[in-house]
Amino acid sequence: MEFHHISVLLEESVDLLNVVPSGIYADGTLGGGGHSSLICERLSDAGCLIGIDRDTMAHQAAAKRLKTYSCQKKFFHRNFFAIKEILQEAGVSQLDGAILDLGVSSPQLDIPERGFSYNMEARLDMRMNRDAELDAYKVVNTYTEEQLSEIIFAYGEERYARRIAAAIGKHRQEKPIETTTELSEIIKQAFPPSARYGDKHPAKRTFQAIRIEVNGELAGLDTAIRDFADVLKPGGRLAVITFHSLEDRIVKNTFADLAKGCTCPKDFPVCVCGKKPTAKLVNRKPILAGDQELKENNRAHSAKLRVIEKL
Repeated sequence: MEFHHISVLLEESVDLLNVVPSGIYADGTLGGGGHSSLICERLSDAGCLIGIDRDTMAHQAAAKRLKTYSCQKKFFHRNFFAIKEILQEAGVSQLDGAILDLGVSSPQLDIPERGFSYNMEARLDMRMNRDAELDAYKVVNTYTEEQLSEIIFAYGEERYARRIAAAIGKHRQEKPIETTTELSEIIKQAFPPSARYGDKHPAKRTFQAIRIEVNGELAGLDTAIRDFADVLKPGGRLAVITFHSLEDRIVKNTFADLAKGCTCPKDFPVCVCGKKPTAKLVNRKPILAGDQELKENNRAHSAKLRVIEKL
């Protein structure tokens, strides 16, 4: 199946990067190359794009899409959390800008065998990097009920986390839970009958939580954002697109901390910590998708764009 992904907030995010034709830019979530293609379109022969993604299918699709652009291109099959190591390997000391489009891409959801979807039959997987050891099968079948409950509650914000974890524990005593639809039905039956039907599928939040655990999406996000801010040139910008409240809260708080500087108590007459802001907020409120994009791309409904500029 072809890797086809519609980039959310495409024009808004790349416009706010203020692309310099001869600059060096990183796309930490390369995907199918949507944001990268617009960046490359604005780069000259002297410019450079550094494309990073854990998904080999994404790399193949992006390389094909970007091959006609004349700028330099360097691709890394890695997690963007390792941005400082990646730049060292690329022989780059600083970036003029970077973009992160967080969350899961459309092909990962749409291709059944990737095991991300609660609507399509597949082996439990959910790995963005298919070479990784931890997958959804291991999380579901080897984590304790307490661990599962904590993950489902923390990463899925699921009120029935304990009931779901208990149901999973009971079913796997008889045999391992192997498929997405099998897990989806277990989750559904764990809900009170009155709560099983509504706007959202009962398994939506639990699948999100397991996916986040499998891919370590939140554990190092704060550090990764700070690392990207560190490697920006003065005036360089970092744009981050989020899709759920957990990751958006991390981005918002980290950006605010980078822009704050002084950490002294408010009642101190003068600053004694000596900390200075390292960035400024380009937009204080998140940028949301417009009406036309919302009509064309359902995934855009939950998207939020935040941007900082290095001082």
